[in-house]
Amino acid sequence: MNKQDYIDGAESALLHTYNRFPLVIDHGDGVYLYDTDGKEYLDFAAGIAVQAFGYNNKEYNDALKAQIDKVMHTSNLYYNVPIMNAAKRVLKASQMNRVFFTNSGTEAIEGAIKAAKKYAYTRDGHAGHEIIAMNHSFHGRSIGALSVTGNKHYQEPFEPLLPGVKFADFNDLDSVKALINDKTCAIIFETVQGEGGIYPATEAFIKGVRALCDEHDILLILDEIQCGMGRTGEMFAWQHYGVKPDIMTSAKALGCGVPVGAFLMTERVAE
Repeated sequence: MNKQDYIDGAESALLHTYNRFPLVIDHGDGVYLYDTDGKEYLDFAAGIAVQAFGYNNKEYNDALKAQIDKVMHTSNLYYNVPIMNAAKRVLKASQMNRVFFTNSGTEAIEGAIKAAKKYAYTRDGHAGHEIIAMNHSFHGRSIGALSVTGNKHYQEPFEPLLPGVKFADFNDLDSVKALINDKTCAIIFETVQGEGGIYPATEAFIKGVRALCDEHDILLILDEIQCGMGRTGEMFAWQHYGVKPDIMTSAKALGCGVPVGAFLMTERVAE
């Protein structure tokens, strides 16, 4: 088959959700990708912030192959060694207290939303709480994650979404403050906005939001799915600021190609 045959086959069989570049990738090595015609490409996207080790990393590949030969999946009915090792490492790196592993970043956001709502439900004895998210944010495309994504272009075909989500302006503390009421259970944002334009939170903003959360018993959820795992010089971007979230999400480079995500929380939230 030639390149066009592969492309035509994909267009006839796969659901069309993206306008893809006319490349058919065959393999990768280091920071390079190679198509079925043998042409080499320098990959600046790293699989959209996923391949932190590059392609064909021997240590990573050997570890993955070794686990494949043992067991790939059991269920959550049993304990297993790899998940405990992973939990210890990610908790040590983040200084969080509990972790729940998922299959994707979007699922991690869904879990974070549920954790925040459950925290407020347990505290107040009723549901109906609200979340403050940011304009121009991106947290995923499932219904819950889309509900806190501040982009009407993505939202409109799937409305009505989750109720009780309000949108403030990123790095505008006053706009956040104006939306807080006694129903607010969480404030969520990317520590560095990704799809919105690679805008980091200002120190005044992230510290100001942390102070508001402390004052009103609101949970701070930081989305580190794209900006985390060492991409900013610290393991997680929020560690530059001297603040700590109540819940954080991770994925992409957490698995380096294996579909792994996680949401992590403090002991107060986990209880």
